[in-house]
Amino acid sequence: MAQRTPERDHRSNRNRRRSTVAAYDQALSTRAWDDQPEHLKGDIRPEVALECGWGRLLFGQTFATHEALVAEVAKEEPGRRDICMYVREPHVAVSKAPQELFIDPSHTYRLWLHTLRADQAPIRGVVVRKMASAADADAVNRIYTEAGMVTAPTETLWHNQLTQTFTYLVAEDTESGEVIGTVTGVDHVFAFDDPEGGTSLWCLAVDPQTSRPGVGRALVRTLAERYQGRGRTYLDLSVVHDNQPAIALYEKLGFVRVPVFAVKRKNPINERLFAAAPAEGIGDLNPYARLIADEALRRGITVHITDAESGLLRLTHGGRTVHTRESLSELTNAVAMSRCDDKRLTRRLLLDAGLQVPAGRVATHDGEDLTFLHAHGELVVKPARGEQGQGITVGVRTEEELINAVALAERFCPDVVLERCVAGDDLRIVVIDHQVVAAAVRLPAMVTGTGEHTIAELIAATSRRRAAATGGESTIPLDDATTKTVTDAGFQLDDVLEADQELAVRRTANLHTGGTIHDVTDRLHPTLADAAVRASEVLDIPVVGLDLLVPDVEGPDHVIIEANERPGLANHEPQPTAERFVDLLFPSTRALPRGWRPGKGSADHRPEGGRGAGSAGDRPDGQARQDQ
Repeated sequence: MAQRTPERDHRSNRNRRRSTVAAYDQALSTRAWDDQPEHLKGDIRPEVALECGWGRLLFGQTFATHEALVAEVAKEEPGRRDICMYVREPHVAVSKAPQELFIDPSHTYRLWLHTLRADQAPIRGVVVRKMASAADADAVNRIYTEAGMVTAPTETLWHNQLTQTFTYLVAEDTESGEVIGTVTGVDHVFAFDDPEGGTSLWCLAVDPQTSRPGVGRALVRTLAERYQGRGRTYLDLSVVHDNQPAIALYEKLGFVRVPVFAVKRKNPINERLFAAAPAEGIGDLNPYARLIADEALRRGITVHITDAESGLLRLTHGGRTVHTRESLSELTNAVAMSRCDDKRLTRRLLLDAGLQVPAGRVATHDGEDLTFLHAHGELVVKPARGEQGQGITVGVRTEEELINAVALAERFCPDVVLERCVAGDDLRIVVIDHQVVAAAVRLPAMVTGTGEHTIAELIAATSRRRAAATGGESTIPLDDATTKTVTDAGFQLDDVLEADQELAVRRTANLHTGGTIHDVTDRLHPTLADAAVRASEVLDIPVVGLDLLVPDVEGPDHVIIEANERPGLANHEPQPTAERFVDLLFPSTRALPRGWRPGKGSADHRPEGGRGAGSAGDRPDGQARQDQ
């Protein structure tokens, strides 16, 4: 069969169907148990496969035989995920090629569009609109990557947007102008002259960094309203059976389960859906170790979980074994690790190499500390050893604050470093094998007012969303540092923040205390990239996260404040941090092809020279899903 790409619609309105609901046994889409009655098939086009960029959508009711369906599914390309929905007798179809196919363990939910009522509580600060440019398509791919979904060539998304078969919606934050969510709709009438007047929802994804609540709900409702306006009958979606938060959302919106099944091909992207966990304890890994384990498994590298709680892995391939703890591996020797672990040593080595670091000294608990404070006006106080922002105080201005900050830092390390407080954005640059792989600006935890909730309530709600988006790795503690940040801004925790007003509730941009991270790799000034590479060479470390303060990521000015020997690679989507890390460990292996890469608009799924050149990602919870 020749693959069909939808063209602009020139069809008559003869298939615009009434919105009355047919019984399941009288509907072609839900008759999964027997042959297709001729009177239900109408004039549907045969063997329809829609090109979506990340894979194809095959409509099972358009295939006359199981053999034809199996033959079409076999055409799936590497690095892509084809989905065949509305499969008649799915168990029989799978029996035709059990080594290749499986029944997707997902539920299908349907919203009867005649039941949809106007939204009484629209979301604040977000507008849902159609994809309007290639830049929007790139933003969609970035969200796909952050959500662990397979990406698509930008030109495919844009071409599909110009047809009536596809509807691509994006959610835009009205304050920042950033795209923070996306959903795709498919109109079955334009796709294959569906006699039922059906539609389906795909690729619902929300930026895990956004603090706006209700974005997914707004996207689903807007898509449903658009299809209701076309006079369509229902909106279907597929959701993995154990995704309870998503199921709860859909049921709240009025979706009900229907007997519709999907068949997929057994490939590395779908492996968790048809096979047992490839490594015992893999589900217990944190997102940073899980990202590496998943990338290794996709390449055929054996993964043994040494200790899930600490993220210890043993990776084996072709007689080579490497032990890792998240992004720290045996390739980083103890001496290199000590250069990063001790902030005093890090400062001296970088300063001696001519790199820029802020003025600083080791606390001596005497008048020299106060002299240093008075000389610079504002300090950062931090333990000489430590991570995840523990024991750090930013914005120390008085003698009392200095005494308290030093005491806090000493809880984590007896040696304390004082540094001049430098204004600027908190920039993390990840360097692997002495090459810049990713750069991101880290922002402190923020809350957005509703006009109804107190700041404490907003912090608790935002903390819950951050925890859900990061697998529990990021939360906003209601501690003294948070209270002081709020107080310094002129508020109290029990104050009600005005609607849409944003408030930073932490001074540090650490991800573990609710901070968010925003990719700026394509904007990074060459001087900043060079400084990061030079620092990695001075520290003689193969994998490192350099923390800089910069007034502008597109300018050369900077100071280096820290070096992290175990940077979190899961924080830098859509950049290929896990791919480059596993390349370093096992250079003979290759990643799966990608349909899109940041900064390039799009890329062919076919690997260059016939070999893999990219990767499809996975959600932190391990369920990479294109159909959610």
